Amino acid sequence: MLTGAAAKQTISTATSRKEYAGAEACATCHQNIAQSYLGTAHNRTTMAASRANVQGSFDAGKNDLETLDPTLHFRMEDRSGELWQTAVLGEKSHSERIDVVVGSGRNGQTYAYWKGDRLFELPVSYWRDAGWVNSPGYLDGTEDFDRPITARCLECHASYAKAIGETTISNRFEKTSLELGVSCERCHGPGGGHIALHSAHAAGDETAGVKASAEESAPATDLVDINKLVRERQIEACGQCHGGLGKDLQPAFSYKPGEAMDQFIHLDPPDPRINVDVHGNQVAMLERSRCYAESSTMTCTTCHNPHEPERAAASYSTKCMECHEAKQCGEYAKLGEKIAENCIDCHMPMQTSKLIESGEDGKELRPRIRSHWIKVYDIARAR
Repeated sequence: MLTGAAAKQTISTATSRKEYAGAEACATCHQNIAQSYLGTAHNRTTMAASRANVQGSFDAGKNDLETLDPTLHFRMEDRSGELWQTAVLGEKSHSERIDVVVGSGRNGQTYAYWKGDRLFELPVSYWRDAGWVNSPGYLDGTEDFDRPITARCLECHASYAKAIGETTISNRFEKTSLELGVSCERCHGPGGGHIALHSAHAAGDETAGVKASAEESAPATDLVDINKLVRERQIEACGQCHGGLGKDLQPAFSYKPGEAMDQFIHLDPPDPRINVDVHGNQVAMLERSRCYAESSTMTCTTCHNPHEPERAAASYSTKCMECHEAKQCGEYAKLGEKIAENCIDCHMPMQTSKLIESGEDGKELRPRIRSHWIKVYDIARAR
C-alpha cells in the first residue's frame, strides 16, 4: 500500500529509471515534509481523475457547457465513479473518459484522456471563477477531442513520462510510466544514490552504499541542495517549468537540477522592448525586477517554500520588509505603517494573461495571474 507523498500521485510503480527512487521512498525518512507537500500546487499539478480531484460540478443543471453552436453542448457525467465528457450534437454524441487532471485548481483545471498510448486534452476545462469553459486551444462551437498533449507539456506538469518515438511533438507515452505531480526528484535530482549512501551509513558499512548503487546502476551521490547552488543554477531549477514554454534540446525529463539548463531546454530570451506575459515566463519577470538586480542572493525560494502550500499573497509582504521600510513607499503619507501589511497587490498585481484563452458560450475568457515583475505599477492599467 502506498503512503506519504506517493499515495495520491502514483499511477504505477513501474519505471525504467533505476537511479530514481520515487516520492514514496523519500517520504520514508522525510515524513513531515512529504505530508505538507501533499497540499502544494506542485504536488497537485497533475492528479488521477476522481470526484475529489475534479473541481467542476457533475450535478444535473450544473454539468453542461453551452457553445456558440446552438445544436452543440458538452455534458460532464459521473458514470459509477468514472468521469466523462460528452459532446452532444443533435442526436449524435461523442464521449471520452477523464483520466488525468492537469492543474491544482487554484485558478482552474484542464483534463486529459488516453486513446491507446496517446494522450489528448479534453475540450472542456474548469475555471474557478467561471465554471465549465472551453479548453485553451479549442474553438468554441466545435466538437473536437484531438488536441495532443506533448512531452514538453508533461515535463512541466508531471515527474516523468516515457515517450514512445523520437519526435518532440509526439503525444505517445508508456501509460504505466506516467508519474503524476512534480515530486521531490524534479528539484533535488535522482534519489537512488542518496538512499543507498545513507542506508549504508545507518548500517555502519561505509562501502555498502557504493556496492548497492553499482548493483542498481545508480551513482552513490547525495541529493542536490538547491540552496548551495550558484544563483543561476537555482533559478534554472525553477525555470525548467516557470521560464516559459521552451523547446527540448534533449529528451524530456533529461534535465537534472544543478546542470546548465541551456544544454537541455532552449528558452527564447524575452525581448527587452516588450512586456513579458504574466503567465509565459515568471523567471524573466523576476529577473527584470530591481529587487533581483540589486541583490546577489534573491531567488524564487527567497519567498516561496516549495515544501509547503502557498500562503495568502499579502503575507509575503514580510519578505519585502526585510529590505524596505514602510515610510519609503509613496502611499505612506496616506496609509502609514498599515502599508506594510500588503505590498504585493500594488507591486506584484494580478494581471490578465494573453497566452491562455478559453471561451464560454461566445465569451472570451483569460486568466488573471500574479505578476512576478516587482515594480511600481499604475494599478488602474495593471488591472
